[in-house]
Amino acid sequence: MLTQQYDEALQPVGLRSTQFSILAVVAHVDAITITELADFLVMDRTTLTRNLKPLEKQELVETIPGEDRRTRMISLSKTGLAKLKQAIPLWQEAQQGFINYMGDKRFEHLLGELSYVEKMTSVNE
Repeated sequence: MLTQQYDEALQPVGLRSTQFSILAVVAHVDAITITELADFLVMDRTTLTRNLKPLEKQELVETIPGEDRRTRMISLSKTGLAKLKQAIPLWQEAQQGFINYMGDKRFEHLLGELSYVEKMTSVNE
C-alpha cells in the first residue's frame, strides 16, 4: 500500500518508487557497482538488474566498465539527474503525507523497526 502511494506520487515524472531509490543512491556517488548498489538497497542483483533496464533505456543511468572487465559500474546521466530533481519534491510531498498520517512517533518507531529488520537480514546472510 505504501509503495503504491509513492508510485502514484511519482507518476507525473514517470518513475516508480524503486527507480527513484536507485537514482537517489547513484546520485550520491560518481559510480557504483551493481553488487554495491544491490547491497545498499537491500535488493538481490537479479531484481536490481531488472529495475535498471528501464532506467538505462530512458538514458537516466549509464553503465560503464569497471576496473575489472567483469565489473559494471552504474552512474547517473545528466538526464537522470534532471529527472531526479523533478521527482524529489513529489517524493517529499508523499513522505510528508505519510508522516502526517502516521504521526511523528509512529513514523520514528516504524523506521526503527525497519532498521532492525535490515540489520537482522544482513546478519543472517
